[in-house]
Amino acid sequence: MIDFKQLRQQYSDAGISKDSVSKNPFDQFRLWFDQALDCGIAEPNGFSLCTVSNDAKPSQRTVLMKSYDKHGFIFYTNYNSRKGRQLAENNAVSMLFPWYELHRQINIEGTAVRVGAKQSAAYFHSRPRGSQVGAWASRQSAVIASRQALVRQKQEIEHRFGDGELPWPDFWGGYRVEPSRFEFWQGRTHRLHDRIIYNRLDDDWEIQRLSP
Repeated sequence: MIDFKQLRQQYSDAGISKDSVSKNPFDQFRLWFDQALDCGIAEPNGFSLCTVSNDAKPSQRTVLMKSYDKHGFIFYTNYNSRKGRQLAENNAVSMLFPWYELHRQINIEGTAVRVGAKQSAAYFHSRPRGSQVGAWASRQSAVIASRQALVRQKQEIEHRFGDGELPWPDFWGGYRVEPSRFEFWQGRTHRLHDRIIYNRLDDDWEIQRLSP
């Protein structure tokens, strides 16, 4: 039987404060993201995306952030997937970047809006051909009989398009999460962690500290 007390770790005493963080949360995100990259964390752009259906049923999964700027964070998916269907019903989301090696996490809340078709198509064509085929072949989140059935769908797509360029599938594309709230969490000794939040106020951000 696992003794979970033995899994406890003592975090460092390097912390953050309202005065030490950037005034803009996107700048603070960039700083922490670059540090996660420098530390060699596997897929630091991976985050847990939480969506909620219109009947209040939550769902979460790991998604890869593909770009970000001062307007938000972009990921791509099949619009007919479970997340796509839930986003069509309720576009309020939360994102969690869990960087365990740094004893850090960033939680972002906001709304997800589709990016334009031109941007989705451009990203689709930048992907490896195998990933393009996979996007066409997979009816994401639909029940499937077997792995072999999925492989057959892949083969059918390869036969259909041959060696030619695959067109962008209009059932697949990007979302931009436009944030209204950030929380930067830094583990500290004795579980007295630092939690700094940014709440959007019109065109500015209010910075506050939360109790751990």
